[in-house]
Amino acid sequence: MSRIGNSPVAIPEGVTVELNGSTLVVKGKLGELTQEISDVSIKIEDGNVIVERPSDAKDHKAKHGLYRSLVNNMVKGVSEGWTKELELVGVGYRANNQGQKLDLAIGFSHNIVLNIAPEVKIETVSEKGKNPIVKLTSHDKQLVGQVAAKIRGFRKPEPYKGKGIRFVGEHIRRKAGKSA
Repeated sequence: MSRIGNSPVAIPEGVTVELNGSTLVVKGKLGELTQEISDVSIKIEDGNVIVERPSDAKDHKAKHGLYRSLVNNMVKGVSEGWTKELELVGVGYRANNQGQKLDLAIGFSHNIVLNIAPEVKIETVSEKGKNPIVKLTSHDKQLVGQVAAKIRGFRKPEPYKGKGIRFVGEHIRRKAGKSA
């Protein structure tokens, strides 16, 4: 039994949810998201979105919780938005942005210049004595996570000194060096 799939998704004020055939469209103040729905049925009633499965087959049970989570992420995204913060840990590591271009200096011979999707707002914070921080904000949770993972993939945190690009609050398991 899916505990996540059984709970309804509350629709906040200013958000509209429409079902066009098998496509769910969620519109809010921050944007519009669409999702193809299969193997489950969706009802919109009393300001809630209810996801129901046709049977107790393994495939239907799996997709029941999945689609409920996707709908919840869409509703939260268009009303509040999603934010990921990346921290650059290392001597001389810098991050700058001009519009949608992110310029990273992370210890390679050349800077990495990355064009960010227009749906994602990017902001860089550089304070003296603190590690530079890159903030990514969007209404699409999947897109924010994908862009953050791509940026992190350029220089993953290493376990000896902890240098690299990490999520803010992420714990890196440290290893002892040669002398241990």
